[in-house]
Amino acid sequence: MVMAGFVIALIVVALLAFGVVLRPLWREARGLAASVAVLLLAASGALYWLVGTPGAIEQPTNRPATPRSLDEAIVQLRAALASNPEQAEGWVLLGRSLSSQQKFAEARDAFARAVALRPDEPDVLVAAAQARMLADDSGRPDPQAMRLLEHALVVQPDHQRARWFLGVVQRQAGQPAQASATWEPLLSVVDSDTRPGLLEQINAARQEAKLAPIQAPVASAADAANAASAKRIQVRVTLDAEFAKRAGLPGDTSVFVIARAAHTPMPVAVEKHTLSELPLTITLDDGDSPMPTRTLSSLDKVQVLARLSRSGNAMRQADDVESMPAVVELPAGAPVELVIGR
Repeated sequence: MVMAGFVIALIVVALLAFGVVLRPLWREARGLAASVAVLLLAASGALYWLVGTPGAIEQPTNRPATPRSLDEAIVQLRAALASNPEQAEGWVLLGRSLSSQQKFAEARDAFARAVALRPDEPDVLVAAAQARMLADDSGRPDPQAMRLLEHALVVQPDHQRARWFLGVVQRQAGQPAQASATWEPLLSVVDSDTRPGLLEQINAARQEAKLAPIQAPVASAADAANAASAKRIQVRVTLDAEFAKRAGLPGDTSVFVIARAAHTPMPVAVEKHTLSELPLTITLDDGDSPMPTRTLSSLDKVQVLARLSRSGNAMRQADDVESMPAVVELPAGAPVELVIGR
Protein backbone atom coordinates (compact mmCIF):
# COMPACT_ATOMS: atom_id res chain seq x y z
CA MET A 1 0.00 0.00 0.00
CA VAL A 2 1.36 3.43 -0.98
CA MET A 3 1.97 5.80 1.91
CA ALA A 4 -0.44 8.74 2.05
CA GLY A 5 2.18 11.46 2.41
CA PHE A 6 4.17 10.03 -0.49
CA VAL A 7 1.19 10.09 -2.83
CA ILE A 8 0.31 13.62 -1.83
CA ALA A 9 3.86 14.82 -2.47
CA LEU A 10 3.74 13.36 -5.93
CA ILE A 11 0.38 14.83 -6.82
CA VAL A 12 1.15 18.28 -5.48
CA VAL A 13 4.27 18.49 -7.63
CA ALA A 14 2.32 17.09 -10.55
CA LEU A 15 -0.47 19.63 -10.20
CA LEU A 16 1.99 22.49 -9.90
CA ALA A 17 3.86 21.35 -13.01
CA PHE A 18 0.55 20.81 -14.79
CA GLY A 19 -0.47 24.41 -14.08
CA VAL A 20 2.80 25.76 -15.46
CA VAL A 21 2.33 23.93 -18.75
CA LEU A 22 -1.22 25.24 -19.13
CA ARG A 23 -0.33 28.83 -18.35
CA PRO A 24 -0.49 29.97 -22.02
CA LEU A 25 -4.15 28.96 -22.12
CA TRP A 26 -5.42 29.57 -18.61
CA ARG A 27 -4.17 32.37 -16.36
CA GLU A 28 -4.15 31.87 -12.61
CA ALA A 29 -7.59 32.33 -11.12
CA ARG A 30 -8.40 33.35 -7.58
CA GLY A 31 -8.71 29.71 -6.55
CA LEU A 32 -5.30 28.82 -7.93
CA ALA A 33 -3.71 31.50 -5.79
CA ALA A 34 -5.09 29.96 -2.62
CA SER A 35 -1.79 28.13 -1.91
CA VAL A 36 -0.51 24.58 -1.79
CA ALA A 37 -3.10 23.80 0.89
CA VAL A 38 -5.84 23.87 -1.73
CA LEU A 39 -3.79 21.66 -4.04
CA LEU A 40 -3.35 19.24 -1.18
CA LEU A 41 -7.11 18.96 -0.87
CA ALA A 42 -7.34 18.00 -4.54
CA ALA A 43 -4.45 15.61 -4.03
CA SER A 44 -6.12 13.86 -1.11
CA GLY A 45 -8.81 12.57 -3.44
CA ALA A 46 -6.21 10.66 -5.42
CA LEU A 47 -5.53 8.50 -2.38
CA TYR A 48 -8.78 6.71 -3.17
CA TRP A 49 -7.28 5.62 -6.48
CA LEU A 50 -4.20 4.01 -5.05
CA VAL A 51 -5.33 2.63 -1.70
CA GLY A 52 -8.84 1.76 -2.77
CA THR A 53 -10.89 2.85 0.25
CA PRO A 54 -11.72 6.16 1.95
CA GLY A 55 -10.94 4.59 5.32
CA ALA A 56 -7.38 3.98 4.23
CA ILE A 57 -6.65 7.69 4.54
CA GLU A 58 -6.98 7.36 8.31
CA GLN A 59 -5.12 4.06 8.72
CA PRO A 60 -1.57 4.79 9.92
CA THR A 61 -0.27 1.21 9.98
CA ASN A 62 1.27 -1.12 7.40
CA ARG A 63 2.70 1.62 5.24
CA PRO A 64 6.23 2.34 4.04
CA ALA A 65 8.20 5.09 5.74
CA THR A 66 7.58 8.61 4.52
CA PRO A 67 10.00 9.36 1.67
CA ARG A 68 12.52 12.11 2.39
CA SER A 69 12.59 13.43 -1.18
CA LEU A 70 10.64 13.36 -4.40
CA ASP A 71 13.21 10.95 -5.82
CA GLU A 72 12.46 8.49 -2.99
CA ALA A 73 8.75 8.98 -3.54
CA ILE A 74 9.13 8.13 -7.21
CA VAL A 75 11.12 5.01 -6.31
CA GLN A 76 8.27 3.91 -4.02
CA LEU A 77 5.70 4.60 -6.72
CA ARG A 78 7.69 2.59 -9.26
CA ALA A 79 7.83 -0.29 -6.77
CA ALA A 80 4.09 -0.10 -6.22
CA LEU A 81 3.47 -0.14 -9.97
CA ALA A 82 5.82 -3.09 -10.42
CA SER A 83 3.59 -5.01 -8.00
CA ASN A 84 0.36 -3.68 -9.46
CA PRO A 85 0.94 -2.51 -13.06
CA GLU A 86 -2.79 -2.31 -13.81
CA GLN A 87 -3.14 0.95 -11.83
CA ALA A 88 -3.69 3.54 -14.56
CA GLU A 89 -3.83 6.36 -12.01
CA GLY A 90 -0.43 5.32 -10.68
CA TRP A 91 1.11 5.61 -14.15
CA VAL A 92 -0.46 9.04 -14.55
CA LEU A 93 1.00 10.16 -11.21
CA LEU A 94 4.39 8.80 -12.20
CA GLY A 95 4.23 10.57 -15.55
CA ARG A 96 3.33 13.91 -13.98
CA SER A 97 5.97 13.57 -11.29
CA LEU A 98 8.66 12.76 -13.85
CA SER A 99 7.47 15.70 -15.95
CA SER A 100 7.94 17.97 -12.95
CA GLN A 101 11.57 16.83 -12.89
CA GLN A 102 11.83 17.48 -16.62
CA LYS A 103 12.40 13.78 -17.27
CA PHE A 104 10.10 13.98 -20.25
CA ALA A 105 11.15 10.79 -22.04
CA GLU A 106 10.46 8.72 -18.92
CA ALA A 107 7.21 10.61 -18.40
CA ARG A 108 6.21 9.81 -21.99
CA ASP A 109 6.71 6.10 -21.31
CA ALA A 110 4.72 6.25 -18.08
CA PHE A 111 1.80 7.98 -19.80
CA ALA A 112 1.93 5.42 -22.59
CA ARG A 113 1.28 2.72 -19.98
CA ALA A 114 -1.67 4.75 -18.68
CA VAL A 115 -3.11 5.09 -22.20
CA ALA A 116 -2.86 1.34 -22.71
CA LEU A 117 -5.05 0.90 -19.64
CA ARG A 118 -7.40 3.86 -20.28
CA PRO A 119 -7.51 4.30 -24.07
CA ASP A 120 -10.71 6.34 -24.03
CA GLU A 121 -10.06 8.67 -21.10
CA PRO A 122 -9.53 12.20 -22.48
CA ASP A 123 -7.39 13.53 -19.62
CA VAL A 124 -5.01 10.58 -19.93
CA LEU A 125 -4.84 10.93 -23.71
CA VAL A 126 -4.02 14.63 -23.44
CA ALA A 127 -1.39 14.06 -20.75
CA ALA A 128 0.24 11.39 -22.90
CA ALA A 129 0.26 13.66 -25.94
CA GLN A 130 1.69 16.53 -23.93
CA ALA A 131 4.47 14.30 -22.60
CA ARG A 132 5.37 13.22 -26.12
CA MET A 133 5.56 16.84 -27.22
CA LEU A 134 7.83 17.75 -24.31
CA ALA A 135 10.06 14.70 -24.82
CA ASP A 136 10.92 15.83 -28.35
CA ASP A 137 12.55 19.26 -28.44
CA SER A 138 13.22 19.09 -32.17
CA GLY A 139 10.17 21.23 -32.97
CA ARG A 140 8.90 18.58 -35.37
CA PRO A 141 5.24 17.53 -35.13
CA ASP A 142 4.54 14.24 -33.38
CA PRO A 143 2.00 12.16 -35.38
CA GLN A 144 1.22 9.96 -32.37
CA ALA A 145 0.54 13.02 -30.22
CA MET A 146 -1.83 14.29 -32.90
CA ARG A 147 -3.68 10.96 -32.98
CA LEU A 148 -4.02 10.95 -29.19
CA LEU A 149 -5.42 14.49 -29.17
CA GLU A 150 -7.80 13.82 -32.06
CA HIS A 151 -9.14 10.78 -30.22
CA ALA A 152 -9.55 12.81 -27.02
CA LEU A 153 -11.72 15.29 -28.91
CA VAL A 154 -13.77 12.49 -30.44
CA VAL A 155 -14.47 11.20 -26.93
CA GLN A 156 -14.99 14.68 -25.44
CA PRO A 157 -15.40 17.46 -28.03
CA ASP A 158 -15.41 20.22 -25.38
CA HIS A 159 -12.09 19.17 -23.82
CA GLN A 160 -10.23 22.49 -23.81
CA ARG A 161 -6.69 21.22 -23.34
CA ALA A 162 -7.10 18.63 -26.07
CA ARG A 163 -8.30 21.34 -28.42
CA TRP A 164 -5.47 23.70 -27.49
CA PHE A 165 -2.67 21.15 -27.86
CA LEU A 166 -4.11 19.70 -31.07
CA GLY A 167 -3.99 23.17 -32.59
CA VAL A 168 -0.37 23.48 -31.49
CA VAL A 169 0.55 20.18 -33.19
CA GLN A 170 -1.41 21.08 -36.32
CA ARG A 171 0.42 24.38 -36.61
CA GLN A 172 3.76 22.59 -36.11
CA ALA A 173 2.72 20.23 -38.91
CA GLY A 174 2.21 23.12 -41.32
CA GLN A 175 -1.59 23.05 -41.04
CA PRO A 176 -2.38 26.60 -39.91
CA ALA A 177 -5.93 26.64 -41.27
CA GLN A 178 -6.76 23.46 -39.34
CA ALA A 179 -5.10 24.91 -36.22
CA SER A 180 -7.24 28.02 -36.46
CA ALA A 181 -10.41 25.95 -36.91
CA THR A 182 -9.45 23.79 -33.92
CA TRP A 183 -8.79 26.78 -31.66
CA GLU A 184 -11.73 29.00 -32.61
CA PRO A 185 -14.34 27.21 -30.42
CA LEU A 186 -12.16 28.04 -27.40
CA LEU A 187 -12.86 31.75 -27.81
CA SER A 188 -16.36 31.36 -26.42
CA VAL A 189 -15.30 29.44 -23.30
CA VAL A 190 -11.98 30.84 -22.06
CA ASP A 191 -11.91 33.73 -19.60
CA SER A 192 -11.58 37.36 -20.64
CA ASP A 193 -7.89 37.53 -19.63
CA THR A 194 -6.97 34.56 -21.81
CA ARG A 195 -9.09 35.45 -24.84
CA PRO A 196 -6.83 38.20 -26.35
CA GLY A 197 -3.75 35.95 -26.35
CA LEU A 198 -5.72 33.08 -27.83
CA LEU A 199 -7.17 35.33 -30.52
CA GLU A 200 -3.65 36.50 -31.36
CA GLN A 201 -2.53 32.89 -31.87
CA ILE A 202 -5.59 32.13 -34.01
CA ASN A 203 -5.05 35.14 -36.24
CA ALA A 204 -1.34 34.36 -36.56
CA ALA A 205 -2.30 30.89 -37.82
CA ARG A 206 -4.89 32.42 -40.15
CA GLN A 207 -2.30 34.80 -41.53
CA GLU A 208 -0.02 31.83 -42.29
CA ALA A 209 -2.96 30.21 -44.06
CA LYS A 210 -3.67 33.47 -45.97
CA LEU A 211 -7.06 33.80 -44.27
CA ALA A 212 -8.68 36.99 -43.02
CA PRO A 213 -8.39 37.71 -39.28
CA ILE A 214 -11.40 37.20 -37.04
CA GLN A 215 -12.78 38.97 -33.98
CA ALA A 216 -13.64 37.39 -30.64
CA PRO A 217 -17.32 36.34 -30.40
CA VAL A 218 -18.27 38.86 -27.71
CA ALA A 219 -21.84 37.66 -27.33
CA SER A 220 -20.85 34.01 -26.94
CA ALA A 221 -18.21 34.91 -24.41
CA ALA A 222 -20.77 36.88 -22.45
CA ASP A 223 -23.18 33.95 -22.56
CA ALA A 224 -20.49 31.64 -21.19
CA ALA A 225 -19.67 34.12 -18.45
CA ASN A 226 -23.33 34.44 -17.53
CA ALA A 227 -23.71 30.65 -17.36
CA ALA A 228 -20.70 30.38 -15.05
CA SER A 229 -21.99 33.26 -12.94
CA ALA A 230 -25.35 31.51 -12.51
CA LYS A 231 -23.68 28.44 -11.08
CA ARG A 232 -22.53 30.03 -7.85
CA ILE A 233 -23.40 28.71 -4.42
CA GLN A 234 -23.94 30.91 -1.40
CA VAL A 235 -22.93 28.98 1.72
CA ARG A 236 -23.49 29.88 5.36
CA VAL A 237 -21.27 28.02 7.83
CA THR A 238 -21.88 27.95 11.57
CA LEU A 239 -20.48 26.01 14.52
CA ASP A 240 -22.76 24.00 16.79
CA ALA A 241 -22.88 25.78 20.15
CA GLU A 242 -22.59 22.65 22.31
CA PHE A 243 -19.69 21.34 20.25
CA ALA A 244 -17.95 24.71 20.51
CA LYS A 245 -18.15 24.57 24.33
CA ARG A 246 -16.74 21.04 24.46
CA ALA A 247 -14.00 21.52 21.89
CA GLY A 248 -12.59 24.84 23.10
CA LEU A 249 -10.66 25.33 19.85
CA PRO A 250 -8.51 28.41 19.14
CA GLY A 251 -9.77 31.02 16.72
CA ASP A 252 -7.09 30.30 14.11
CA THR A 253 -8.31 26.71 13.60
CA SER A 254 -8.75 26.15 9.86
CA VAL A 255 -12.16 25.78 8.24
CA PHE A 256 -12.41 24.48 4.67
CA VAL A 257 -15.60 24.95 2.66
CA ILE A 258 -15.68 22.44 -0.19
CA ALA A 259 -17.85 21.69 -3.22
CA ARG A 260 -17.22 18.42 -5.06
CA ALA A 261 -18.87 16.24 -7.65
CA ALA A 262 -21.04 13.43 -6.36
CA HIS A 263 -19.25 10.13 -5.66
CA THR A 264 -15.75 11.64 -5.85
CA PRO A 265 -13.49 13.31 -3.28
CA MET A 266 -11.94 15.67 -5.82
CA PRO A 267 -13.05 19.29 -5.18
CA VAL A 268 -14.34 21.66 -7.83
CA ALA A 269 -14.33 24.65 -5.46
CA VAL A 270 -12.57 25.27 -2.13
CA GLU A 271 -12.19 28.19 0.27
CA LYS A 272 -10.10 28.25 3.44
CA HIS A 273 -11.11 30.36 6.46
CA THR A 274 -10.59 30.36 10.23
CA LEU A 275 -12.85 29.45 13.11
CA SER A 276 -12.89 33.05 14.33
CA GLU A 277 -14.73 34.07 11.14
CA LEU A 278 -17.75 31.88 11.97
CA PRO A 279 -20.64 32.35 11.44
CA LEU A 280 -19.51 32.86 7.88
CA THR A 281 -21.31 33.45 4.59
CA ILE A 282 -19.35 32.95 1.39
CA THR A 283 -19.97 32.37 -2.31
CA LEU A 284 -18.31 29.44 -4.07
CA ASP A 285 -17.75 29.91 -7.80
CA ASP A 286 -15.31 29.06 -10.57
CA GLY A 287 -12.71 31.35 -9.02
CA ASP A 288 -12.41 28.86 -6.16
CA SER A 289 -11.51 25.91 -8.39
CA PRO A 290 -8.15 24.21 -7.65
CA MET A 291 -7.88 23.33 -11.36
CA PRO A 292 -9.10 25.48 -14.25
CA THR A 293 -10.31 22.48 -16.25
CA ARG A 294 -12.58 21.20 -13.47
CA THR A 295 -14.90 24.00 -12.40
CA LEU A 296 -18.13 24.40 -10.48
CA SER A 297 -19.97 25.69 -13.55
CA SER A 298 -19.15 22.49 -15.44
CA LEU A 299 -21.43 20.45 -13.15
CA ASP A 300 -25.19 20.26 -12.64
CA LYS A 301 -25.05 18.78 -9.14
CA VAL A 302 -22.48 19.02 -6.34
CA GLN A 303 -21.99 18.02 -2.73
CA VAL A 304 -21.11 20.88 -0.37
CA LEU A 305 -19.59 20.49 3.11
CA ALA A 306 -17.53 22.36 5.68
CA ARG A 307 -14.55 20.80 7.44
CA LEU A 308 -12.89 21.98 10.66
CA SER A 309 -9.19 21.06 10.61
CA ARG A 310 -7.14 21.24 13.80
CA SER A 311 -3.96 20.53 11.83
CA GLY A 312 -4.61 23.12 9.14
CA ASN A 313 -3.90 20.41 6.58
CA ALA A 314 -6.33 20.41 3.67
CA MET A 315 -6.11 16.62 3.48
CA ARG A 316 -8.72 15.03 5.73
CA GLN A 317 -7.28 13.99 9.12
CA ALA A 318 -8.70 11.53 11.65
CA ASP A 319 -9.59 14.29 14.14
CA ASP A 320 -11.23 16.63 11.60
CA VAL A 321 -14.88 17.50 12.14
CA GLU A 322 -17.22 17.88 9.17
CA SER A 323 -20.70 19.19 8.64
CA MET A 324 -23.32 16.97 7.10
CA PRO A 325 -22.87 17.28 3.33
CA ALA A 326 -25.59 19.02 1.33
CA VAL A 327 -26.44 18.00 -2.21
CA VAL A 328 -27.05 21.06 -4.38
CA GLU A 329 -28.61 21.23 -7.83
CA LEU A 330 -27.06 23.97 -9.98
CA PRO A 331 -27.91 26.73 -10.38
CA ALA A 332 -28.65 26.83 -6.67
CA GLY A 333 -32.04 28.24 -5.75
CA ALA A 334 -31.24 29.10 -2.12
CA PRO A 335 -28.26 29.49 0.21
CA VAL A 336 -26.78 26.29 1.69
CA GLU A 337 -26.71 26.03 5.49
CA LEU A 338 -23.84 23.97 6.99
CA VAL A 339 -23.36 23.33 10.70
CA ILE A 340 -20.06 21.90 11.93
CA GLY A 341 -20.13 19.63 14.98
CA ARG A 342 -23.81 18.78 15.09
